[in-house]
Amino acid sequence: MFYSAFRVFITGIFKIIFRLSFEGVENLPKEGGYVYASNHRSNADPILVTLKIRKRCAYMAKEELFKNPFLSLLIKVFGAFPVVRGKGDMAVIDQSVEKLKKGKNLVIFPEGTRSKDGKVGRGKTGVALIAARSNVDVVPVGVCFEGDLGFRKKVVIRYGKPISASELQISENPTPKELKQLKLTIMGSITELVER
Repeated sequence: MFYSAFRVFITGIFKIIFRLSFEGVENLPKEGGYVYASNHRSNADPILVTLKIRKRCAYMAKEELFKNPFLSLLIKVFGAFPVVRGKGDMAVIDQSVEKLKKGKNLVIFPEGTRSKDGKVGRGKTGVALIAARSNVDVVPVGVCFEGDLGFRKKVVIRYGKPISASELQISENPTPKELKQLKLTIMGSITELVER
């Protein structure tokens, strides 16, 4: 109840700060237990991506974001948990899989860092490993805006059709080659949304 009310409140604030529009909302699953894989443009992305997702999400956020008291409170309400960049921490992978298997949504930014020019990067295989081990569908998301994010900037959030676990055809313990192919499939779907 609190989360729903808070999400409505934050949506109102963000609509004042930015000129927001959403595309592909009909592609959003009604239930939980999905990976939402998005490109990464700004620190506001985790909140922007979740504004139309009714079921509560969890997402990885870089450790530094938790040092700002206000931002830390905000992202914790939206389900963030810290991750140290540059470390191949399997505990984070396990934590993510556990959340998905419990029916929670997971928002992840496969690029691992923000894009400065708006182009979608190559991405990392962590998203593929999480999707494989949890055997869930992946919803691609595109966060789109020109230049730097600022007051009254036009921002479009695009949600693509879910990529089903069966369509991805992966095993619970995939090989590096399978992980790379899965990552390419996911990143390709994100790129299509951003470049539309």
